[in-house]
Amino acid sequence: MRRAVCPGSFDPITNGHLDIIARASRLYDEVYVAVMINKSKKGLFEIEERIDLIRRVTTEYDNVRIEAFHGLLVDFCQQRDIPAIVKGLRAVSDFDYELQMAQMNIGLSGIETLFVPTNPTYSFLSSSLVKEVATWGGDVSHLVPPEVFDALTARLKRD
Repeated sequence: MRRAVCPGSFDPITNGHLDIIARASRLYDEVYVAVMINKSKKGLFEIEERIDLIRRVTTEYDNVRIEAFHGLLVDFCQQRDIPAIVKGLRAVSDFDYELQMAQMNIGLSGIETLFVPTNPTYSFLSSSLVKEVATWGGDVSHLVPPEVFDALTARLKRD
């Protein structure tokens, strides 16, 4: 069985993330979405909420599994016999950082990283940007799945 992981904080998941997950699901038999827990950062959504949103927007991909993880990504991969990490690249600036991570990961564990160029439609998109624009009342409905837009709107009204 060919397995890969798509890691990230997904706070919240965007159409760009979803595009990479969908493409990975066509290339691999099983794709894990690893929702990485960073205890030093306070996210807009709790980990359980992120996992729920990701589950809701990936229902059409029966080979996608979603799990939270704290620690080194290579440990997550080794525990699940996952030999590949799939990362979307938006710009050259992403490549510089991601190349260092890929080289570290292969050096630590032999786990390969597959870089997938982001769909040009989403080349500017990040969770941080979505949250910032939404916080100031900008329309982000075309940047996230409808379920995420509803959750984001409700969360920002509450906070």
